[in-house]
Amino acid sequence: MTMTCTWTRKLTGLAAGVALGALMSSAALAEDIKIGMVVTLSGPPAALGQQIVDGFQLALEQNGGQLGGQSISLVVEDDELKPDVALLKARSLIEREQVDFVVGTVFSNMLQAIFKPVVEAETFLISPNAGPSTFAGRNCNPYFFVTSYQNNQPAEVSGMIATEEGFKNVFAMVPNYQAGKDNIAGFKQGFDGTLADEVYTPLGHQDFSAEIARISTSGADALFTFMPGGMGVRLVKQFDAAGLSGKMKFLSVFTTDESTLPGQQDAAVGFLSAGSWAPDLDNETNKAFVAAFEEKYGYVPGSYAAQSYDAALLIASALEKTGGNTDDKEAMRKALEAAEFASVRGKFSFNTNHYPIQDFHMLTVVKRDDGKYATSFVRKVVSDYKDSLAQDCKM
Repeated sequence: MTMTCTWTRKLTGLAAGVALGALMSSAALAEDIKIGMVVTLSGPPAALGQQIVDGFQLALEQNGGQLGGQSISLVVEDDELKPDVALLKARSLIEREQVDFVVGTVFSNMLQAIFKPVVEAETFLISPNAGPSTFAGRNCNPYFFVTSYQNNQPAEVSGMIATEEGFKNVFAMVPNYQAGKDNIAGFKQGFDGTLADEVYTPLGHQDFSAEIARISTSGADALFTFMPGGMGVRLVKQFDAAGLSGKMKFLSVFTTDESTLPGQQDAAVGFLSAGSWAPDLDNETNKAFVAAFEEKYGYVPGSYAAQSYDAALLIASALEKTGGNTDDKEAMRKALEAAEFASVRGKFSFNTNHYPIQDFHMLTVVKRDDGKYATSFVRKVVSDYKDSLAQDCKM
C-alpha cells in the first residue's frame, strides 16, 4: 500500500460529510509522489547505474523537482550487483518507504530478483535498462514496463547487420547470465551465416587472454559480443592489443557505448553496434537532452541515461494524465500504456507486453571534434520493431 493510499483512508474515515472527504482526498494527492530507484552503483558497472541516476535526475531538475505537475521524492538504492541485496532494497522501498513507483535495474538478474515482490505489491516497476525475455511473453505483468528494449532485440538487429554487411562466419561471446543468453539467442535469430564458436564467460570477467587466443584461431570474419561496463573496456583493449582490430570486424551491443568509450578510446573507433538510440540521433528532444546532459554532468550520455530520461518522461506523462492519483491502478496503467511523451528516440510506443515498439539502427564509434568518443548513427536497420514474444503475453 502506498503512503498516499494510507493517508486517504485514514482521513476520509474521519470525514463528517462529502465535502470534507473530498477536501481530505485532495490533500492526500498533494503529498509527494515517491519513486524508488534500484541500480548498480558499486564496482566496475557503477558507471551504468550512475548514468541511469543522472538521466532521471536531469528530467527532475528540468521540471523543478516535479513530474507531471507532482512533486517527486526520489530514493536511490545500490543493489551492489548482488541479487539478495537487490531484493532487500526493493522490499525496503515498498514496505518502509511505501514508494509509488520502482525504477530499475541495470542488469537482468537484478530485475529478476526484485520483480516478484514489486509487482505483487501492485507497485509499478519501470525498467530503464534491463529487458529480459523472461517477462515479455507468458510471464508479462500489468505492473511492469520497459523503456529500453527486449534483451533479444538489439542482438537480433546485430544479426541483421552482420548479414547485410556480408559477414559469413562469426565468433559469439557473452557473459553467462540471462541477458547474455538472450543476446546469443537474438543474434542467431537475425544472422544468416554460421557461428565459428559460442563462448560464455563469467559475469565480471577480467582476463580475456584465453578467449582472444580462441578468437584469433577461429577463422571468423567478425566477433559478436555483449560485454557491458568494465568487461567491455577490458575486452576491447585486449582485442585491439592482440592486433585483431585489423583482421576482423567487431560488432556488439552495449560493449562500445558512452559508458565504456572513455576507457576504450581509440581502440574502439570504427567498431560497429546495434541500438535504438545514439547521441547524434536527429530529433529535437534528443538534441536538447544531450546538450543539457553534457552541460550538467560533463560527459556524453549513453543509452542508459537516455532510457532513464525517457522513464522519467513516461512517469510524468502518466502522472499528468491521472492528476497524480496513484490509488487508481487501472487508470495509471492505462496512462503508462499511452506513453504520451516526446522520446529521445523519436517514435516510441508500447507493445501489448509493455516492451517498446521502436526503430533500431546501425551505429559506429567516432572521435568527435571536441576529443570525446561517442556512438554515431550510420543507418536505420528496421522500423517499428516489435519483439517476438509479445504474442504470448496475455494481460
